[in-house]
Amino acid sequence: MTTASLDKPTFIALLDELIPARNKSLPGAGSLGIGDAIETRLGEAIPLVASGLATLDEKAKGLGHSGFLNLPKSERASIVGEAAEAVPGLVEVLMYHAYGLYYANPRVVAALGIKADPPFPGGYELEQGDLGLLDSVRQREKLYREV
Repeated sequence: MTTASLDKPTFIALLDELIPARNKSLPGAGSLGIGDAIETRLGEAIPLVASGLATLDEKAKGLGHSGFLNLPKSERASIVGEAAEAVPGLVEVLMYHAYGLYYANPRVVAALGIKADPPFPGGYELEQGDLGLLDSVRQREKLYREV
């Protein structure tokens, strides 16, 4: 069990930077409210993310701001890039969890116009392709031996 905790406002701002809002119907990942779910899934990676959030604040302070939250939005992407280099794995671990939760969120699914049903039993219509394209594969010598 980890004892590190995340600076929530900075965490939410970072999520919004990683998956930004596209329009009013597609908010950023932080604004969508999936931060707590992501934090729950981070598990042993919480200290890594906490270190990354502290690095964001340090780098922002180096530019004369009081922290990442006070940076103009136009400067945030470069600071996130610097923090990603300073804390390897930060962006990758967050994106792994954020993408799954973001694109499974009913609000995002509806805004994207995606059918939320599983492909079975209703199924999706598949366009019939030209199976002749497989002829060269079928004519190849077997790469295995009969048993």
